[in-house]
Amino acid sequence: MQEVKNQIILSQDDYQLMISYVKGNHTRNSFDRNNVEELKAELKKATLVKNDDLPGDVVRLNSKVKIQDEHNGKTFELTLVTPHRADIKQRRVSIMSPIGTALIGYRKGQQVQWKVPSGEKTFTILEVSN
Repeated sequence: MQEVKNQIILSQDDYQLMISYVKGNHTRNSFDRNNVEELKAELKKATLVKNDDLPGDVVRLNSKVKIQDEHNGKTFELTLVTPHRADIKQRRVSIMSPIGTALIGYRKGQQVQWKVPSGEKTFTILEVSN
């Protein structure tokens, strides 16, 4: 997941949804379980706001996000969705996936670190559409 550089901002609805997934133990393997533990720590420190008060450039559930890999400059677009709606062919990524938990709550212009089995990648959030 991401390094703690900035505190994440979450809508109350997104927070409650993520807590329900964390408590429901929706983990498939040890990598997912490690991701959930890091997510729990992030959620404890999150700033919660009313849904209508969440700034427009914050990544949230159903956000379309454009990110850039800082290592190779490649850009990617994806939409954050609930786990049951995830479909990589459609570029719909679960909020509970490693990249989903790395992005949610961060703002346009911020960098996030995404832990992958082979190491860690750094991405910059270029655009957020809600």
